[in-house]
Amino acid sequence: MPKPEDPHYEREAAKYENPIPSREMILEVLEDADGPLTLDELAGVLHLEEDTQREALRRRLRAMERDGQVVRNRRKGYVPVTEDHEFVRGRVIAHPDGFGFLVPDEGGEDVFLPPREMRSLLHGDRALVRIAGIDRRGRREGVLVEVLERAHEEVVGRLFIDAGVGFVAPDNKRITQDILIPPDKMGGAQAGQIVVARLIEQPSRRKQPIGEVVEILGEHMAPGMEIDIAIRAHELPHRWPEAVEQEIAGLGEAVPEQAKQGREDLRELPLVTIDGPDARDFDDAVYAEPREGGGWRLIVAIADVSAYVQLGSALDDEARLRGNSVYFPQQVIPMLPEVLSNGLCSINPKVDRLCMAVELMIDDEGWMESYRFMEGVMRSHARLTYDQVARMVVERDPELRERHAELVPHLDNLYGLYLDLREAREERGAIDFETTETEFEFDEQRKIKAIRPAERNEAHKIIEECMIAANVAAAKFLNRHRIVALYRVHEGPAPEKVEELRAFLGEFGLHLRGGEKPSPKDYMAVLQQIEGRPDQHLIQTVMLRSLSQAQYSPDPDIGHFGLSLDDYTHFTSPIRRYPDLIVHRAIRHILAGRKPGRFPYSYEDMVQLGEHCSMTERRADEATRDAADWLKCEFMLDKVGEVYTGTISGVAPFGVFLELDEVYVEGMVHVTNLPRDYYEFDPVGHRLVGKHTGRSYRIGDRLEVIVARVDLDEKKIDFEPVETAEQEQKPVKRRRRRKKKTR
Repeated sequence: MPKPEDPHYEREAAKYENPIPSREMILEVLEDADGPLTLDELAGVLHLEEDTQREALRRRLRAMERDGQVVRNRRKGYVPVTEDHEFVRGRVIAHPDGFGFLVPDEGGEDVFLPPREMRSLLHGDRALVRIAGIDRRGRREGVLVEVLERAHEEVVGRLFIDAGVGFVAPDNKRITQDILIPPDKMGGAQAGQIVVARLIEQPSRRKQPIGEVVEILGEHMAPGMEIDIAIRAHELPHRWPEAVEQEIAGLGEAVPEQAKQGREDLRELPLVTIDGPDARDFDDAVYAEPREGGGWRLIVAIADVSAYVQLGSALDDEARLRGNSVYFPQQVIPMLPEVLSNGLCSINPKVDRLCMAVELMIDDEGWMESYRFMEGVMRSHARLTYDQVARMVVERDPELRERHAELVPHLDNLYGLYLDLREAREERGAIDFETTETEFEFDEQRKIKAIRPAERNEAHKIIEECMIAANVAAAKFLNRHRIVALYRVHEGPAPEKVEELRAFLGEFGLHLRGGEKPSPKDYMAVLQQIEGRPDQHLIQTVMLRSLSQAQYSPDPDIGHFGLSLDDYTHFTSPIRRYPDLIVHRAIRHILAGRKPGRFPYSYEDMVQLGEHCSMTERRADEATRDAADWLKCEFMLDKVGEVYTGTISGVAPFGVFLELDEVYVEGMVHVTNLPRDYYEFDPVGHRLVGKHTGRSYRIGDRLEVIVARVDLDEKKIDFEPVETAEQEQKPVKRRRRRKKKTR
């Protein structure tokens, strides 16, 4: 048999002194074979006769097994992992009820994993499964072939001791197996404490995971415990490696004079930062002025993080690993060490800072005419808050305007520019959903005093529109120069989601235009129709849930559906987002006159970085949501038995979710606690309907409930309708209504 030609021989020869066939070649040979090939048989086909070559082949096959490219059967024959062989590799998503799903690496339909297959797996593991058939619900069902990669080395949870046997109940409820702790592996921990357990043995079909206590976080209700748990439960990197500490040891507080050379000098330009009162890292500064003949000149200056974080450095490796900063209540896990995030890279007032700036020419209707990027040196003329700016330019507060008299004309210009940008936003049909975010007020013991809605005023919107304009310019610049980069993309709704949404809207006499691919303008047309209606909250919630999640991708053609933009990336926050840092590097590469092909990232690199940064963003969201849920449960512990009124925010076959007025806490009314009836779930109408009474509960309905139970471990709050309690003659403890304070 002639020796097959390897199309990737040159690549392998460049890497290895004695090259062996590439992975692609091996897969091609296995696919062409009549059946599985053993190591010896494969070596014969590939004409590998020397012992060193056969050993190298063995190692490559083992690596391909770990990566899920091939699988070895009981007769030691290798089979390529392809759909034709009914093998699927992917990431395991566990369900708290014990079953799970495998999300395929190559996309496509998820594979159902029954509880017996999940015994060997933990949430987040990568695995190879074989399709065993179709279950009674029409889903592909998988059988575990091999665990490719373990997701957890450590697990955080509460330690319990029963008859001398210890076990840790994981805080992450998707990890459904308790971790056994042998008596000699307790590490001095006491029952009831929150601990971190290192996994000594991963789970198998016959054994649950075994661990040892490596860190005692403290008592269950200790202040700040919710953040410590969230950090470890979601495995957020939070300690700086020694190599990073060494790299930043020589950094000072001031920008060296040499670093300012060759940059455009923007220090006389009255750029200002506008942020929240508690902000510590300042990414961006803005300045606007009117142009002769109409329109505006806008300067957006962004901290030049890429000047300090060099590709391939330990600092860069750690920033990439973290992906983004994580903002907990009263605590931040930064992407960069404080000497950079709050120092050299932060646009603090009255000090020189290196920046990457963009000059935008915008017409009087808010449309961008041109843009120019530059490396600059700047000096912020003031650190302002959103409230201050809103009071100056919207409320025209005379005392504040007098105090900042030298800046007021420039702030008025920013407001005028914003009104034009807002007009263009509405014309292109960007979607505006009204959502309420909450913030916590703490006392001296770090216990919650109150939960209140975060206020969002016109100054927030000024900065938002300026940042969007800068991000659009960055995306256009990168796309025009055809350099590989990361874009912030948001795909339109999937066809099945559109179909479901149309069916739902039809019940209200509403119609979503646009056929199979509705545009953002079509969504906005519906939102405008329902403005002021009592069912506005319900309809808006269902519309929002029909949309996909934004993510990072090297494909610029996807665009951003929600913002109704063809070109969009993230450029404005390199202190706290790694994709922005990559965008800065790409812009600097172009400004230096280098060829796009010499940029030190490939398209495949960007695909992997996009997936990683999308994951770290979701991880941060989940971690902060877990901490917030803990805090809200802690806040409600002493309110069991009290009566509140709330709005139904979600409906499921097992009950309805309710958000309480005034305290902005969400809990659940289980279907068994609803007034006596058999309730059927209507997924199209997003409601539960009583079979006998016809009574329905749907998103947006109002309900008066009693706080029935608060479970801090599960982060769950259970409610019971007052009506049910009164029917069963339970005592109802009504709260005295507080009078609202007026300013």
